[in-house]
Amino acid sequence: MSSREKLGFIGLGVMGEPMCRNMAVKSGLPMQAYDRMAAPLERLAAHGVVAVADAATLARETDILFLSLPSGTQVEAVCREILPLARKGQVIVDLGTSPVTLTRDLAAAFAERGARFVDAPVARTREAAEQGRLSIMVGADAATAARIRPLLDCCASDVTLCGGTGAGQVAKILNNMVLFETVVAISEAMAIAKRFDVDPVTIADALSKGSADSFALRNHGMKAVLPGVFPVQAFSTSYALKDLTYALDMAREAGLDLAGAENARRLMNEAIARGDGDKYWPVVSRVIGGA
Repeated sequence: MSSREKLGFIGLGVMGEPMCRNMAVKSGLPMQAYDRMAAPLERLAAHGVVAVADAATLARETDILFLSLPSGTQVEAVCREILPLARKGQVIVDLGTSPVTLTRDLAAAFAERGARFVDAPVARTREAAEQGRLSIMVGADAATAARIRPLLDCCASDVTLCGGTGAGQVAKILNNMVLFETVVAISEAMAIAKRFDVDPVTIADALSKGSADSFALRNHGMKAVLPGVFPVQAFSTSYALKDLTYALDMAREAGLDLAGAENARRLMNEAIARGDGDKYWPVVSRVIGGA
């Protein structure tokens, strides 16, 4: 990474805003950003981030452009808009979770213009994003990965080069699939504990001291499922279903039948049908517990 690199950022939501801020502050490089909402741009201005009017401006004026968007649908729309403006040596980095096939198609399209498209989806919580302690899973050639690594380090405590184009998305999608299925199991355990008149808090504490201990238990189980706290403006059930669908699409392409993932999808669909689509996705525990 050169000290002359100009950075751009599109998508300043729950995760994007703190990532953009950490990158701008810690790298010391000029950062421009675009979002449809004015509020995050106003907050970021205090940290030297310059607001621009549209994505095309960033495509023309930046060397490394980061995308933090809700789904592959938005990523594709933005990339189709900026693709004609891409140039040799430019790098576009998708920090969101997108389908592997789309990622590879976009990488091929940008390569025709001499640019590089990198998948670098992020994992962990909003708190981790604020603290710059995300985990980022990268799909890129070694040289491009090395070029953007100092910028990713501004946002993450762990950066893993998973392989070539699309490998980062494979890792992230499978990470989420395992997380979703684990929280389903935790929710089932809590529901059984209640029916047998055993305090679920005690059960969770016991599990945390045994072989069932996990990040999912300590965070999603203890902080969401047990207290019944499922805020909006967090990682919603609808978003979780999107990511799980990507995993099941991969399974279908691979000729695999994933019963656990299918069960998680059923629960998410039921939660959405109950009106909980915008709530933090561990709300699926309500479907399991009959709440």
